[in-house]
Formats: sequence, structure tokens, C-alpha cells
Amino acid sequence: MKLFRTLTIAILLSGIAYSSFAQSGRPLSPINKREFRGAWIATVINLDWPLSSIVANQQTQLIDILDELKASGINAVFFQIRTESDALYDSPIDPWSIWLTGAQGRAPNPYYDPLEFAIEEAHRRGMELHAWINPYRAERNRGSYSIDSTHVVRRHPEWLLSINNISITNPGLPEVRDYIISVIEDVVTRYDVDGIHFDDFFYPYPPNHISSQDQQTFIDNNPLAFTTIGDWRRWSVNEFIQGVANAIAAIKPEVKFGISPFGIWKNGVPAGIVGLDAYNVIFSDPVEWMNQQWLDYLTPQLYWAFGGGQDYAKLAPWWASVRNGRHLYPGHGLYRSDRNTFSGTLFSASEIPNQVRFNRTHGEIDGSVFFRTRNITAFRSMGFADSLKIDLNRYPALVPTMEWKDGSLPNAPDNIAFEWTDAAEVTISWDPPLPEEGTPDPRRYAVYRIRSASVPDFAAALENPSNLLKVTGETSITDYPEAATDPYYYVVTSASMNSVESFESDFVVVEGRAVGVEGTPPLASFNVSQSYPNPFSDATSIVVDLSISAPIRAQVYNAIGQQVAVIADGEMRTPGEHIITWDGRDASGARVASGTYFYAVEADGRRVTRPMVVVR
Repeated sequence: MKLFRTLTIAILLSGIAYSSFAQSGRPLSPINKREFRGAWIATVINLDWPLSSIVANQQTQLIDILDELKASGINAVFFQIRTESDALYDSPIDPWSIWLTGAQGRAPNPYYDPLEFAIEEAHRRGMELHAWINPYRAERNRGSYSIDSTHVVRRHPEWLLSINNISITNPGLPEVRDYIISVIEDVVTRYDVDGIHFDDFFYPYPPNHISSQDQQTFIDNNPLAFTTIGDWRRWSVNEFIQGVANAIAAIKPEVKFGISPFGIWKNGVPAGIVGLDAYNVIFSDPVEWMNQQWLDYLTPQLYWAFGGGQDYAKLAPWWASVRNGRHLYPGHGLYRSDRNTFSGTLFSASEIPNQVRFNRTHGEIDGSVFFRTRNITAFRSMGFADSLKIDLNRYPALVPTMEWKDGSLPNAPDNIAFEWTDAAEVTISWDPPLPEEGTPDPRRYAVYRIRSASVPDFAAALENPSNLLKVTGETSITDYPEAATDPYYYVVTSASMNSVESFESDFVVVEGRAVGVEGTPPLASFNVSQSYPNPFSDATSIVVDLSISAPIRAQVYNAIGQQVAVIADGEMRTPGEHIITWDGRDASGARVASGTYFYAVEADGRRVTRPMVVVR
């Protein structure tokens, strides 16, 4: 029998909220049905992908990455396809990237197109894919590897600005702007991307800060007669950004355009903020981009904690104040939560979760993006992936709709049906709506499951995030509805590329059957969840689900088996879910040290033991 993967997932998918607590003792985080939940997949120097030059391994790795991101509630990826005027896709303009095949200019063998593959796999999972492009960088470390004859360094050395060991294509040259725009036009024309995304590499920043290397370009290409080179550089970047926006709009206006600039616009803005800034250091002006509405979204890199000279609590609302009706998805420095990706003082386990919660309390902030992917899929990162799955993203979400793009409703799916495909496994299937001129095609589908004694009010039920079961690009899903006194109503909506939802399909009604946990016996007298959060700093909670009345006793032990605390004293409990919370203190009330501990729960003659980690 196929059963639920974890008790927690079984509870959450059935829409039963339990009183788990985060590290500060707060209840489960609020969830928005519409929220941009992104992650950067960095390919430069193989940071996130690929970790092998073997094609089969690359494809398997990317599938695993997308599966894990999907399981963590991520609904959009920024997939880096151009790192230093190269290509991780089949480009007629730039050569194949060394980070893909081990040699610049060498195609994958056997041949495949990674961007085409990534788009197909992301869309199958109901996720957006934004092609992440570094616009100007030509060489990040000159002389470190052999440059292909088709690379811009070889074809147009007159376009380059070289500072220390890096080279960029000169932003002040109109021909450079045209060259990069042609790259973007090619991608938008030939690939079904959801967006084009730039990172913060405009003019280079310290220790490779530009000085007078472009003085002659300033003299020769200054049609507005700027008197200061800084203003001219910002104008040159603005000309490029406007050109990209116009090119995308002319080819596929439904494709989104966004940038992730430095997290600080100007020193002292807002008051008390200090650090490298976008305006004066890399000569980019994201406030002007938003004023002109050239962008659809902005993702400032707010890679700092609450408090101090780069206070997240000040910066995020300030960026929201200049969004000018466009979307804002702050970038979070998740890399600072794990020793594998950061050598400085690590964030606490609660830092990034609290930033996500902060975003959700501000209506002008539309989501979050995390750098980098392996901090979700491979590294512990203070247990952040668990926080996403169990709390922050415990329900899926649709990306927000952009009001300035096509708002047409797609048609609803047809012929919804269900079939029991195992003792506790039901498959819900449907047909795509028939194509209709003037009506957008479905990009993905939203599947809702509503437990109700009678036919529910679907308009109201579809607004409840806990009823959203899955977002998918396919036309069927598998579910494991638990046994319950009321049946489950399943409906499906189509969602356009702009995430506009159709009316709901017809419904099917299913009586639940699933009652167990994969890898463990079916519910006998009780089940015990993994503690959450894990790791934790201040407090963690355990859910015990009793099917009969029984006393519960729970104890905490250290790594050498010594009892540390008693957290449930054997009191008789009624059937249902019970929360046991440990505040990280021993029997004397002292806070325990960092390390691995074990909790043992006893009820009805059985004992369950699981590990948990304290991080101070």
C-alpha cells in the first residue's frame, strides 16, 4: 500500500492546521495563495549546477534540483544561462559555456539544449523559469581558461573594458547594447521562457571598480552632453534597460523582465543605511527603472540580517515604497546560513524564516527569492528546507498576477475524473480546455481539495490557501486523501502565463482512505511527527496523533543517553493531535548547549525515538 510520506504532510494536505510553533513560539506562518517563491540556480563556476560534464548526470541533477525545489514550495527558478558572454543553451551568438562542457565553445555530447530541457521540466512541475543573464561580463578571471574564437573577446576586443583580472563589454557603446539586446531577442523568440532576469553586474564593483578606462567612450558617445561621467554611465545603462524592455514587449509582451540590483540604492537611503550602493558604485539606478516602469519586477539583493547598517527591516519597506505599481520580490542571502557557502558569521536559524514572515506582513511585497539553490537542495542551511516544507510553504502558491499584462481568463479544464489506483491512492485527471482564439492557453493547473459535508461554495473555498493541493503543468495528479467523516471535493482551474485563473472545472467527490505513513506501520495507537523547527534555537514542537485515549510520556536525552528533560509527564490524553513543546532547557531550567539530542515518546506500550538539533 502506498501511504503518506510523512505524518506532517498527511495532516497539512488535509487542511488540518495544528499548533506548531516556530523558534520564537509563534504559530504557523501565514500563507498567501499568490506569492512569488523563487530560487537562483547559479551555473557560473558550477555553484549550483551542473556538477558534472556528463550529459546524463546533468539532466538527472537538474531533475533532482527541480523536484526538491518543488517539494519546498518554490514556484519559480532563475536559471543562469549566460555567465560571461557565453551560453548554457544553443546560441547562434555566443559560444557554449565552459561551465557546461569543460571547454568554452564545446557543445554537449550527446547533444541536448539545457535551456530547452530546463524549461520543459520546470513547466511540467507548474514552475516558472526565468532565463538569468549576466549582461556585460566578458571574462570573470582573465587567462584562467582558453577562450573560443567565436567569443566576444576574440571577435570585438575594441568593445572591452579591462580592470585588473576582469573584462566587461563597454556599456557606453551603442553597439554593445545592440549586441546584448540581440542575445535577449534570440532567447525570447526561440524559447518558451517566463521571464528574462539580470543580476547586479553592470559596471564592476570593488576591488575591480572602474576609474577612467571608459573616458574616451564618454567623449565619443555622449549625445546628451553629460558633464559628469557618472551621470553618463547611468544613462548608458538606462538606455540598455529601456531597449531590453522594448525588445521583449515587441516579441512576447507576456514575458516578464526583472533585475536583482544591489540591496542599497544610495548610502543613507533610507536613513541609517550604509554600504556599497547601486547608484554610485555600479552606476545603476533601479529607482529610475521603476519610475519608468521598464521592469515587471525588482529583486533587490537584501542579503543582510535585521538590525545594523544594512537593516532588512528598513530596506525591504523602502524598496516597496519605490515599486511604482510593479512587483517586488526581495532576494534573501540564504547562503549566509551554511558553512559550505559562507565563511563569515552565520545567520541564526530564525533569520531567513523571519524575513519571509516579515515580507508577508507587508502587502507591497509580493514574494521572496533565495540565493542559492543548493542551500535548499543540498546544504542544511540551519534547517531552512524543513522550514519551507513544514511551515512557510506548507501549501503551494500561484505566482502573483501582473495587472499590466494580459488579464484574459483561460477556459476551465474539461472532463475531470478520478480513479483509485491503489488502496489509498487516487488519481485525479482532466483534459486541457479546447483552444479558442483570443483566449490564453493554460500554462499550468491549480488543483483544489475541499473537505465538506455538502457541495461547498467554490468561489470562497478557492480563496483559502489550505485548499490548494497542487500546482502542476500536467493533466493529472496523485493524492492520498485520509479517511474522514466528510468527503473531498476536487476541482481544477487553468492558469494563464500571467497566472490568471479560469473558473473552476466540474467537481468530483472522493471518500478518503489513506490512514498511514510511508515507511511505518499504519496508525495503530499513535504516530509522532519529526520535531519542528529542526534545527532550532529557542523552542521546538512535536505532534503526537493518538487514535485512542492513552497517557503520553516524552523525554529528552543527550547524545550519550543521559536524560535531559521530561516534556510530557504521562497525563492521559484523548484521541486526536497533541502538541508537545520543548524550550531547549534541561530539568534545572538552564539552556542546553548546541548539539544533537533525542526525544522519546511513549504511549500505549510503544516508544518512538527521533533526533533533533539545537543551534545556539
